[in-house]
Amino acid sequence: MENDQDLRDRINSLEKRLDDQNDEMVCLRSTLADALRRIGAIESRRGSSPSKEPVHRRLAQSVSSLTDCNTPNSSQIPRDVSRRQSSSANATIAHSRNSNMSRSNGSLVSECPSSSSASPAPSPSPTSRPQHVQFNSLISDIGHGRTRTPNSSMRTSFVSTPNSLQTAKRWSSTSDFVPTNGLISRKSDSNSLLNLNAKYPVGNMTRYGTRSAVYSSDEGFVKFPFKGRNINLYIPSAQREKYSASQTLPLPEAKLKMEWVYGYRGKDCRSNLHLIPTGELVYCIAAIVVLFDAEEHGQRFYLGHTGDVKCLAIHPNKLLIASGQAAGRDPYEGTPHVRIWNSVSLQTLFVLGQGDFGKSVSCVAFSKADGGSMLLIIDESPDQTLSLWEWQKGERGQRIAETRCSSDLVVAVEWNPVPRERFAFVTSGKGHVCFWSLENGTLGRKLGVFESRDKPKYITCLAFADNGDCITGDSNGSLIIWLKGSNVIQKTIRNAHEGPVFCLLTLKDGRLVSGGGKDGQLVLWDLPSYRRTGYITEIPEKYGNVRVAVQGKGSQILVGTTRNCILRGSFDIPFTPLMVGHTEESTGLCVHPSQSQFLSFGYDGRLQLWDTMSRTIIWGKDIRDPIQSACFSPEGQVLVIASTCGKWFVMDSQTRDIYATHMDGTEPVQVVKFSPNGKMLAIGSKDASIYIYQVLDKYRKYYRVGKCVGHTGFVSQMDWACDNLHLQTNSGDCELLYWNTGVCRQITQPSSMRDMEWSSVTCPIGPTSFGVLSEGSEGTDVNSCCASHSRRLLVSGDDGGRLKLFTYPSSQPKSPCHSYQGHSNISCVCFLSDDTRVLSAGGRDSSIIQWTVESS
Repeated sequence: MENDQDLRDRINSLEKRLDDQNDEMVCLRSTLADALRRIGAIESRRGSSPSKEPVHRRLAQSVSSLTDCNTPNSSQIPRDVSRRQSSSANATIAHSRNSNMSRSNGSLVSECPSSSSASPAPSPSPTSRPQHVQFNSLISDIGHGRTRTPNSSMRTSFVSTPNSLQTAKRWSSTSDFVPTNGLISRKSDSNSLLNLNAKYPVGNMTRYGTRSAVYSSDEGFVKFPFKGRNINLYIPSAQREKYSASQTLPLPEAKLKMEWVYGYRGKDCRSNLHLIPTGELVYCIAAIVVLFDAEEHGQRFYLGHTGDVKCLAIHPNKLLIASGQAAGRDPYEGTPHVRIWNSVSLQTLFVLGQGDFGKSVSCVAFSKADGGSMLLIIDESPDQTLSLWEWQKGERGQRIAETRCSSDLVVAVEWNPVPRERFAFVTSGKGHVCFWSLENGTLGRKLGVFESRDKPKYITCLAFADNGDCITGDSNGSLIIWLKGSNVIQKTIRNAHEGPVFCLLTLKDGRLVSGGGKDGQLVLWDLPSYRRTGYITEIPEKYGNVRVAVQGKGSQILVGTTRNCILRGSFDIPFTPLMVGHTEESTGLCVHPSQSQFLSFGYDGRLQLWDTMSRTIIWGKDIRDPIQSACFSPEGQVLVIASTCGKWFVMDSQTRDIYATHMDGTEPVQVVKFSPNGKMLAIGSKDASIYIYQVLDKYRKYYRVGKCVGHTGFVSQMDWACDNLHLQTNSGDCELLYWNTGVCRQITQPSSMRDMEWSSVTCPIGPTSFGVLSEGSEGTDVNSCCASHSRRLLVSGDDGGRLKLFTYPSSQPKSPCHSYQGHSNISCVCFLSDDTRVLSAGGRDSSIIQWTVESS
C-alpha cells in the first residue's frame, strides 16, 4: 500500500511539473505573439518600409522553435501551405469581382490594420469547408521569407492598404498560435460579417428611393408618409434645382473606426473578467469583447457577436476564448450561440449551437483535466439545459451530451482540475449544487446533500482547490467545503461574509480569496486549514460590491463590481478604478462646445465627464433623480441637467455646484438646448410642450417667457436656428413642427423655413436628414441623429444597435451609408466639436463607444 501511495504521489508530482512547463510554454508563446502585435502596431503607425521585415522573421523563427519539437507530420507542411495559398488566391480573385459592391458595405470593424486601440477584422462565422493548418506551417512561411495571401477574413483589411504586402506578413505571423495537438482548426470565412456585401448588400445599388415618397418639383417638397400621415419636407433652394427622389447619392467619403469602449457589464453577469498572458484584461459589454491593456491604456475588440455577450471562458492554453451571447438582432446570426476565437488574431475558429439554445447562453467553461478538449454550455431556457461539446470536431463542433440541468436558475459552473476523479464538474444556482459525472458520453448527477444544516437560498459561486476540494459560497455568507469525490459536506465556515459570497478565487500559491456581495470585502484564507490569514481589504462603496475577482500580476487582484467598474489593487494597496461605467440605461450624451470632452448620463442618476484624448474620466457626480437629458451652455461653463420627473438643474461644469432648480410639469424632460447666443433655453417635455426660458446673469437666472403647444406626442428632438429665434422639433408620433420662440407660436407655413440655417441638425425627420430613416420605417426606430459641424457627414443610431454614417445632406429616401454595430440599441449619437470623433450611447447595454472619423 505504501509503495502504491508513493507511486501515485510521484505521478501527481510529474503531472504538476508537466502542467507548469506547459503554462510556461503558453506564456512564452503569448509574449512573443504580443510582441509581434505591438511591432505591427508601431510599424502601421509609422508607415514602416519592408526593410524592417527581418524583425518579423526573427520573432517568427523564435516562436517556430518553441513548437518544432512537438510538430507531427512535418513533411506535410508544404502541401498544407500550398493548398491554403491556392485557396486564398482564388478568394482574392472572387473578392476583386465584387469590389464595387463591397465599397458600399459598411463593415462592422475597421478596414485598417490593428493598432493598440483597434483590432484586425474578426471572422464571425467559419465556412462549411474547414482547412486545418499546422501552426508551424504558418510560422515557417514567414521565417523563410515566403509571403502568403491573407485569408478571406482578413482580406478587406488589406485591399486598400499601401503596404499590403508587409501588412499581410505581419498578420500572417500572428494570426494563429495553434497548439500542435490539433485542437484548433483555422477556417476560411465565406460567412464572415466582412463579406456581407455578398449576402446583405447595404441598400439597392439601382434604386435608393422608396415608392411611397413623392417629390413635387413645382412646390419643391417631398411628400413622405409616416404613421398614416403625409409630411411635406421642403427641400432647401440650393438643392431644389437638381433634386430628384430617385437620385443615387454617393457613399460618405469618411468611415468610422472603433477607438474606445467605456463601461463594463458586472451588474448582472458573472465570470466575465479574465487576465490573459499578454497582460490584457478580457471582459464583455454590449456585443463586444474588450481586450484592455491597462499598462499601455489600449484596447482591442472582438466584434464577431450579434447580440449581448453574457459569459466568457479561457481555454487552459490561455490563447483561446469562448464567449456566449444572448439573442441578437439578426433572425439567424442573432440566435444565442457560443464563439471560440483566438485572442491574438481575433479570428473566429468555431461557432457552436446556433439555433440550439434558449434566450441566451448563461455559462461556458472549458474542461481542465484533459487540456480543454470539451466545452460545457448552459443556456437560459426554462429547463436550464446543459450541453457538453467536443468543440474541435466537425464544422461546428459536436455535442456529445445534453440534459436538463435544473428547474431553477444556474449561476456557476466549474470543472474539476484533478483527472480521473469521480465528479468531472459542478454546477450551482438557486437552491441547489449538483455534482456531475461523465462516463462514456453519459452524464450522471448527484445533488449536494445539506441534511439538517441551513440550506441556503442560492449557491452563488464555486471553486476548486489545488488538492481537488470543492468549495462553494452561498447567500448565507458561508463557505462550504465538500468531501472530495462526494456530494456530502465536509466542513462549513459560517459568517465568512456579511451577506452573500459572490466570488471565490484560488491563487497560484494555493490560498483562497472570497469576495462579499454586501460587505464589499475580500478575505484571504489559508488552505487546506481554511483559516483566515488576517488579510482583509474592502472595496470603496461608491464602486459597488465584489462580483468577480481574478489574480493579476504579482500580488495584484483585479475586481469586477456590481456597479459596472473594474478595480485593481491588493491586500496591501488600496483598490483604484481601471474602468467605470453606468449601472442603468444610458439615456444620452452631450459634448463640450470647444474641448474634446463629453458628458454621459442615465437612469442611474450619475453624471460622468470624460476626456476623449486620454480616454479617462475627469469627474463624476451623483444626482438623486434619473437623468433624461442634458446640455452645455455655448461657452461650456454651465450644464443643464434634466430628470425624468420634470425637474431640471443648472450646474457649474467645473465646480459642480448647483445654481438653481426648476420644475416644468411632472413628465420627463426629453431634450434641453441653449440658443446659439446662450440667451434662451428650450425645454422639450414628454407632455408634448416646449418651455421657453430667458437666461440672465451669466446663466444663473432663468425666467419662463412662454410655452409652445401643438405637438400630439412627446417632444423627442429639437434644433435652434442660427437667428436665435426659431426652433424645429420632432415628436414621438413623427411630427416636424417649426416655432417662433419670440411669441411661442407654431409656424404654420413650413415652406418659409426651407432656407433657414440651423445651428445643429439632430431631428431625423427634416428636409436634410430624412434619408436616415430605413425603408418601411414608421420613423420611430431612429432614436438619434447628428450632423457634423462642417455639414459634411450625418450619423444616426437606431433601436437595432446600428450606427450609420451618411453624407450630409441626406435628402433622398433610404440614402446609402456605412453601417457599424456593437450596441444592443443606441439612445444617442453626436460629433465632437472638431468633428474628429463620433460618440454613441448604448441605451440598455449602458455602454459608450468612441469612434474616430477617418478618410476613405
